[in-house]
Amino acid sequence: MTTVELPTYADVEAAAKRIEGHANRTPVQTSRTLNELVGAEVFFKCENFQRMGAFKFRGAFNALSKFSPEQRQAGVVAFSSGNHAQGIALSARILGMPATIIMPHDAPAAKVAATKGYGANVVVYDRYTEDREAIGRRLAQEQGLTLIPPYDHPDVLAGQGTAAKELFEEVGALDSLYVPLGGGGLLSGTALSTRALAPRCALYGVEPEAGNDGQQSFRRGEIVHIDTPKTIADGAQTQHLGAYTFEIIKRDVDDVLTASDAELVQAMKFFASRMKMIVEPTGCLGLAAVLRTKDALKGKRVGVMISGGNIDLDRFCSLVSAE
Repeated sequence: MTTVELPTYADVEAAAKRIEGHANRTPVQTSRTLNELVGAEVFFKCENFQRMGAFKFRGAFNALSKFSPEQRQAGVVAFSSGNHAQGIALSARILGMPATIIMPHDAPAAKVAATKGYGANVVVYDRYTEDREAIGRRLAQEQGLTLIPPYDHPDVLAGQGTAAKELFEEVGALDSLYVPLGGGGLLSGTALSTRALAPRCALYGVEPEAGNDGQQSFRRGEIVHIDTPKTIADGAQTQHLGAYTFEIIKRDVDDVLTASDAELVQAMKFFASRMKMIVEPTGCLGLAAVLRTKDALKGKRVGVMISGGNIDLDRFCSLVSAE
């Protein structure tokens, strides 16, 4: 991948112009209770309030808006556990093109329903026995569709970087920033904005303990592949980083941390009880890491990306009510 030109912050700036008027400029929230607990100023970039409930809309719309007329007529195909699916489906609807989305059989019902509600054709597969990337390539070839992967695509990750761009523009420089990590689209896009706008900010990816392929990859210096992890953070059940995303993460990120499912539940409870927000487990990875490392954050200005809020209400209630 080093022979291929990586996207830059200029691509993030261009993406910001394309999505303006379509993506929400999401709010930045704070919690006095958390600030007192951690002894720091913590700023949450709330992508749970983005269109379709997650940051994925940014990258999806940026990528699809660059399609040629021929690509738009044929349509797009994507694979996703839910948020990229919804982002592609909604973007395709806005831009007037057909969309086919490959989703796992156990994807959250709310995410499947929303994807279909945006007009996409949903193809179901078994995430533990089938290869979604192979299915996507086959459908693209057979039907003349353009495949847009959920994270390993320059236009996608440039679009995701617009969230951090907005965060820094609103709150200024930060001492550290914590970002959920699955395939690396949000983290690598955030890295482009961080190194351009707050170069001294320590940048951390946070992924589930059960699926720490990103941490292993970061520390080994090469992409590590794992079996599909079993975690409540369904948005981070990826098996490996992307070629584009890994190169940027390796170059620009300070470290990759992990959080347990139990820590994610505690973070969900905090968001619901203290900040009155529903945040999906994957979106809680950053807060979980802040709570785990709070002793090192005293007196600091800390940013946290909330990646999304899409979770079935029954599932949410069962998780936060469990002892």
